[in-house]
Amino acid sequence: MDFDFRNDSLAHLAAMVRAKEASAKELATAALERIERLNPTVNAFVAIDAERTLGQAAAVDQIVQSGGDPGPLAGIPIGVKDLEDAAGFRTTHGSEMWADEPPAERDSVLVARLRAAGCVVVGKTNTPTLGWTAKTENALFGVTRNPWNLEHTPGGSSGGTAAALASGMVPLATGSDGGGSIRIPAHCCGLSGMKPSLGRVPSGGPEPPGWPGLSSKGPMTRRIEDTVRALDVVVAPEPTDLRSLPRPEASWLAALEDPHPPARAMWSPTLGYGTVDAEVLAICERAIGVLESLGTEVTVVDSVFDEDPVTPWLTLTATYLLRAFEDRAPKERWGDLDPLLALMLERARELSGTRVARALDECHRVNHRLVQLFGDARILVTPTCAGAAPPIALGGLGLVNGEETQAWVSFTYPFNMSGSPAATVCAGFTEAGLPVGLQLVGPAHGDLVVLRTAAALEAALGIDRLAPVG
Repeated sequence: MDFDFRNDSLAHLAAMVRAKEASAKELATAALERIERLNPTVNAFVAIDAERTLGQAAAVDQIVQSGGDPGPLAGIPIGVKDLEDAAGFRTTHGSEMWADEPPAERDSVLVARLRAAGCVVVGKTNTPTLGWTAKTENALFGVTRNPWNLEHTPGGSSGGTAAALASGMVPLATGSDGGGSIRIPAHCCGLSGMKPSLGRVPSGGPEPPGWPGLSSKGPMTRRIEDTVRALDVVVAPEPTDLRSLPRPEASWLAALEDPHPPARAMWSPTLGYGTVDAEVLAICERAIGVLESLGTEVTVVDSVFDEDPVTPWLTLTATYLLRAFEDRAPKERWGDLDPLLALMLERARELSGTRVARALDECHRVNHRLVQLFGDARILVTPTCAGAAPPIALGGLGLVNGEETQAWVSFTYPFNMSGSPAATVCAGFTEAGLPVGLQLVGPAHGDLVVLRTAAALEAALGIDRLAPVG
């Protein structure tokens, strides 16, 4: 049976498995075949275990044959970002320093919940070292390429997942977002992506989270309907996660029954400190017009923040990275790291506890400012990124109005500092054929208003182009 993971919804695929119109083994085989064909070009997956995959699929099929229900995502083949544990696979964190780790003995909370819903883990997807940058490349597994243009990055740090989805290797995979790492790759690869509120999808387990207070985990798919279906099975409290949130009373799937944007929204093209590529801005402004056509009154907010909060964000992330590397390897091995990462680690060694505490204070202030704004409207809209997916040859820099800059990803990390729910939908394409995302940010714990807005806008935009590699 022929499957098209880029067009077949999760609901449709799982219903076919439960109705015995297709088997989980057939879905898994299709995923393995697509990975075998496309991965040498895209390099989205870094580990595959076909025997284990087919064994999981056979177990799902056995439940169906016995008259049982394997779950709402029955037989769905998934990839797992290589920062996340999946039983039987090494978690390398995109680094040679973790390359010889034994395979994980247990799943992360996120992966365990997806398996319990019927998913079949196919393998691990590529990520930059410890997920610290907006390009997906590392010395262990090499460069991941964007299915829309193989000379461009799929973004990071969930770039392997985004490239796998955009090329149709799997219909569902995991991501994490500590500074934009779900939304940036979704922008680069033409996906709808969602960073849930901090604590909605818990971390938990015996090990502390890598970027506490910043990083949210979540499923990634091509379209928001599938993301909501996956979120519906993974959103729940977890006692081993200090920041875990209770499940909202409203169903996440209910957001799909009546998708609509709020009566009022705010549009901030620069957040008050950024510069946006002119072509990206024009595409986003056209999407704002579509939002207005749905009945939303859009108010322009020139300045959300008085200054770019990147310095406190970098203070926290550098501290977390230093902790990870100090636990893993002596400083003498840091020479093997990317030079910019090594520089961040050196600077982190000079940070005082007071400096880190003040960075945490800035998270409070960012959130306080947003609380003030959301008194007037329920959604804040910005470009997801200041530029389209940049060429790999730029080494992590992006292009904004023809200028090379690191600030092409300057609009996502404030909402990690605040823990806000934030989504991105594909708003259109540049003349070069690269996708552009529009970011939708909600008030504290307002995930459902973000999802309803994203679903309504995605439907109204009606963008259904597929990447040329797939």
